[in-house]
Amino acid sequence: MASIARRSLVPGKPHHAQWLITRKCNYRCIGCNVWKEQDVRELPIEDVKKGLDILKKIGVVDLVLSGGNPLLRSDMGEIIDYASKLFVTTVCDNGSMAAEKIDYLKNVDFVAISIDSLDEAKNDEIKSTTGSWKKAMDTVDFLQKKGINVAVTPTISQRNLYEIIDLTNYFTNKGIPVWYCIYSFDISQDERQLFRIGKQHDDFVITDKQGMVKLCDELFEMKKKNNQVLMTKKLLKTIKSLYLEDKRTWKCQALNNFLVVDHLGRIAGCHSHNFAGSIFDLPEKWDSQEFKGLRKTYHECTQCNYLCYVFYSVQGSAYGNVSVALDQWKNAKVLFK
Repeated sequence: MASIARRSLVPGKPHHAQWLITRKCNYRCIGCNVWKEQDVRELPIEDVKKGLDILKKIGVVDLVLSGGNPLLRSDMGEIIDYASKLFVTTVCDNGSMAAEKIDYLKNVDFVAISIDSLDEAKNDEIKSTTGSWKKAMDTVDFLQKKGINVAVTPTISQRNLYEIIDLTNYFTNKGIPVWYCIYSFDISQDERQLFRIGKQHDDFVITDKQGMVKLCDELFEMKKKNNQVLMTKKLLKTIKSLYLEDKRTWKCQALNNFLVVDHLGRIAGCHSHNFAGSIFDLPEKWDSQEFKGLRKTYHECTQCNYLCYVFYSVQGSAYGNVSVALDQWKNAKVLFK
């Protein structure tokens, strides 16, 4: 872990990567279209390992493995075992498979379980899967009892905006941290878009902007006493400004602070833009004129409010990693122990 800590302090590197490692999914979530455009193609395990080596080489410290549902890959245990030796590794699950695949997760740093409501019927409706809420709740309890670092990751939308504080209190009172997504959707219709995820659903679009401002204020106050609320103060202020003043106080740092890889090994600064090559091209392309031009494009992009990209943009640098540690963010104890 000492090498990870050192890498996190090297400036000018993409410290964060999200690998959407499969496009297979077993749920039918209303605000997502991955399940509508599933693809059985995947990189073979040896190519995945080569790709992970390359991510380490270019400076990645923090790796999120998602999809689809990454645990649907039959070789996911081997991938996690390899990745966890190189990065602070998070594996995402909709709550359906982590308990069954717990042997895969013993070396992972974090398991993120998606739960959007404490209301069973509402959660099942959002997931379009009967029984999804109970299975996810049972999975969180099971993983915690087995000593796995589990967190809950609700997607904040108009459907659950007024429930987020109760949900946060429920889990953090049990010692389970909560970090958040904000409902957003893809605008691009280009067939070269890296990875289609979000689709527009009017019921989910946050229309009560004052309600969102109030939520930011409440979470900010909660953080003073509750270190299980995993949003930094800077991020909360950034999101509050977005909804209070309709003002984006950040510039996207895609392909600077972070990048995204899809299930075929194609890469882009973020999933909403067109792919810009293969993960195997990264060592040669990283300092190229092509990528410098793409960085300018991303820098001016205002397409989305995907919270992970906002976070990586405002606090994804070497200095940001230090401030994150001071703010008791999820990776601090791993990076600096």
